[in-house]
Amino acid sequence: MRLQQLDLNLLVIFEAIYRERNLTRVAQQLNITQPAVSNALNRLRERLNDRLFERAHQHMVPTPVADDMIAGVREGLACLQRSIEAPALFEPAQSRKTVAFAMNDLAESLVLGPLLKQVSREAPHMTITSFNVSRREVLAELASGRLDFAVDVPVMSMDDLCHQPLMQEPYVCAMRPGHPALGGDWQLPHYLALSHIHVSSRRSGLGYVDHALNLLGEMRNVQLRVQHYLVAPDIVRETDLVWTLPAALAQRFGLATRPLPFELLPLQLHLIWHRRNQESGASRWLRTLLLDEAQVKLGHH
Repeated sequence: MRLQQLDLNLLVIFEAIYRERNLTRVAQQLNITQPAVSNALNRLRERLNDRLFERAHQHMVPTPVADDMIAGVREGLACLQRSIEAPALFEPAQSRKTVAFAMNDLAESLVLGPLLKQVSREAPHMTITSFNVSRREVLAELASGRLDFAVDVPVMSMDDLCHQPLMQEPYVCAMRPGHPALGGDWQLPHYLALSHIHVSSRRSGLGYVDHALNLLGEMRNVQLRVQHYLVAPDIVRETDLVWTLPAALAQRFGLATRPLPFELLPLQLHLIWHRRNQESGASRWLRTLLLDEAQVKLGHH
């Protein structure tokens, strides 16, 4: 089989099946009928002489041949998309592009407000979407074009990813106004003697603060663990629980604060994108928008 004779739409459908593992969702996403998806898969199976996907418990599980194909297919589709977009000069005021970010709710709280304020002014028809994507999936999502950017701490070092610092924010210990801990001595034993709230989307495991305390041979008393940053401020305002979080959020939530009585590196968020989008007009414009503002905040003039 010669690949140049293969219908490009078949590769689009192949990538969608690999990603979604469900023919119905693929049909809905691509706005075609499910029989059309099944027919395309059958044509690919015949051309490639492999089942490509096997049905198991309502999911389509890729065969080893499909696993071997997916990276090349995604790279080819992304290359074609760039070729189509490259000749057109990007005009923010006219753009109706939907830009997809991967970030957790902490990053959303810090990034989305300032970003949307600028985008609304310069690109009023542009749409911003944000998803919580696991780190192990970010590279594939960026490579496939399903994501345009990720905002995360700089823990991913992959040759295909580019990143630059977006913001740096110190941590503080926040509590309700009038909390007894706001007066008097404030040393590490006083901090450890308090009851803490910890926000994490994971069911268990240590957080950034706990790892830093462990290096000192210490442990705090986490009395409450919640999933979202939305609920924590109300709990802190109504109880004697304290919360270690970035200073900007504590200020936004109207909480009283004290500096941490131990060394903790500030929160660092980086803007991350795939190298294939390096020259994309929309990507370059958004990177400039975000990173120029970041340079001011980080103190680089």
